[in-house]
Amino acid sequence: MHVQSIPMWTGKGNNYAYLVTDEPSKKSVIIDPANPPEVAPEVKSQISTGKIDLAAIVNTHHHWDHAGGNDEMLAQFGKLPVIGGSNCKSVTKTPAHGEEFKIGDRITVRALHTPCHTQDSICYFMQDGDQRVVFTGDTLFIGGCGRFFEGNAAEMHKALNQTLAALPDDTKVYPGHEYTKANVKFCLHVSQSEPIKKLQAFAEANKETQGKFTIGDEKLHNVFMRVNDPEIQKATGKTDPVDVMAALREMKNAM
Repeated sequence: MHVQSIPMWTGKGNNYAYLVTDEPSKKSVIIDPANPPEVAPEVKSQISTGKIDLAAIVNTHHHWDHAGGNDEMLAQFGKLPVIGGSNCKSVTKTPAHGEEFKIGDRITVRALHTPCHTQDSICYFMQDGDQRVVFTGDTLFIGGCGRFFEGNAAEMHKALNQTLAALPDDTKVYPGHEYTKANVKFCLHVSQSEPIKKLQAFAEANKETQGKFTIGDEKLHNVFMRVNDPEIQKATGKTDPVDVMAALREMKNAM
């Protein structure tokens, strides 16, 4: 499995689209190609040189800066399946929670429903042999999580600390945005732990952090995945995990 990040709106939204390719078959999917002027030339180049065979568009949720480029991509690349949440633009397939499908010969994809940021949010866990990755859209960021636009703290707690936390610890995380510097600033406000300080050092030294950290790392440095930690409970003044999640989000929103 080859994962290529395609940055979009750098310095503004700092979004990522991802091109995921099954190398033996060259079958590829493009995840959240929201800004076709930045994404399409790279995809076209790889198709023209025979590197990839584009098989589908995949969306993590319906927001315009993730699914808003679908129609233009379809106009340029022909009639492709659009796999995503029920409210995504021109969606043709919404996989059930836990449903699996393949990319090419080797990559198995499992859809994980994570409603909160939007009610149609889906994360995609992909495995090729011992290589494991998850595309988390705006549900899980490196050191953070998305705003609760269409959901509540109980839903985000379930999404992060049950659904995603159950993935293998070595699963690499590919979020929808590069927000790590801002996220780590908030994490340090809540906790001065060594893992958070290490994340801060990496974020200061590197412009991009996608695919550099794992679910196991997030359990250590992401305060939204430490809701049962006495240190985080003390910082929020709450003990129930859902109350801790709610308090953390309010604190982050206020920063």
